[in-house]
Amino acid sequence: MLLSGSDGDGVSAKMSTAAVPELKQISRVEAMRLGPGWSHSCHAMLYAANPGQLFGRIPMRFSVLMQMRFDGLLGFPGGFVDRRFWSLEDGLNRVLGLGLGCLRLTEADYLSSHLTEGPHRVVAHLYARQLTLEQLHAVEISAVHSRDHGLEVLGLVRVPLYTQKDRVGGFPNFLSNAFVSTAKCQLLFALKVLNMMPEEKLAEALAAATEKQKKALEKLLPASS
Repeated sequence: MLLSGSDGDGVSAKMSTAAVPELKQISRVEAMRLGPGWSHSCHAMLYAANPGQLFGRIPMRFSVLMQMRFDGLLGFPGGFVDRRFWSLEDGLNRVLGLGLGCLRLTEADYLSSHLTEGPHRVVAHLYARQLTLEQLHAVEISAVHSRDHGLEVLGLVRVPLYTQKDRVGGFPNFLSNAFVSTAKCQLLFALKVLNMMPEEKLAEALAAATEKQKKALEKLLPASS
């Protein structure tokens, strides 16, 4: 499903220039018609408008939750859903209960489905719900007491949706981290279609993150003679 007012091809083209893998977007109906050879992963992006200012001068805009996983990669709360036993939402809520301890999402929170590339045939579903800042904080507190905290989930993090004057601090630095599977693409997609960040700002942050990673790699490589 392509959300009203968005241009899927334009988003993919802009993002691909910054080394973000292109993913094929399909509708929820198409995803449900996929055969048993496909696995389904469901993840949730929880966010809240944040009127605060960093250092009293940098607008926070929104607070978006992601999590540090057991494998050292960043991702959204959620996981794989066995479609033989669970609907997408029931399966997602079951996993969220293990990692967050509270909150139930519904089909109304569904945002997108993307087919992943690689040896495994996976369709990645993303859900998004806007909370109040107080509700978001309550989720963070609840997560610490969930069953998987300290095991499969090593803690929630807020995405810094701003760029500092050096054009690297904040969101570009965050994008330089390692993300699991489709998480990075899903984050960028959601920020764009939910109008949380202008597309040109996303492109600038991606370019800065890519340049930073390139320079870091060059430092690790032996100097040419």
